[in-house]
Amino acid sequence: MRQPIPHDTLVTAGELLRALSAPIRIAIVLQLRESSRCVHELVGALGATQPLISQHLRVLKTAGVVRGDRSGREVLYRLADDHLAHIVVDAVAHAQEPTAQETILGTPEQEG
Repeated sequence: MRQPIPHDTLVTAGELLRALSAPIRIAIVLQLRESSRCVHELVGALGATQPLISQHLRVLKTAGVVRGDRSGREVLYRLADDHLAHIVVDAVAHAQEPTAQETILGTPEQEG
């Protein structure tokens, strides 16, 4: 029989998933999966404002999803580890499956 997972582990997992819950943060993780980026590169790639990207990077950094390394006047952001990228990639892949779309959005017959 499996041992129950400690409550503090579940809390930490919930905080991680909460940090990954915003679409723009998912997009940031997908960008960082390809390579380390500074804020202005993320702004260009995602078409969002610098303050918005910085705000979301703070959330991801606080949750331990990304790390920032200073390089001169810029901070180069990277993923803390590959596990986090797998979580996001798996979630995106699942969301792209037709059955997931129907479950989340409802089928046309269900609306109305």
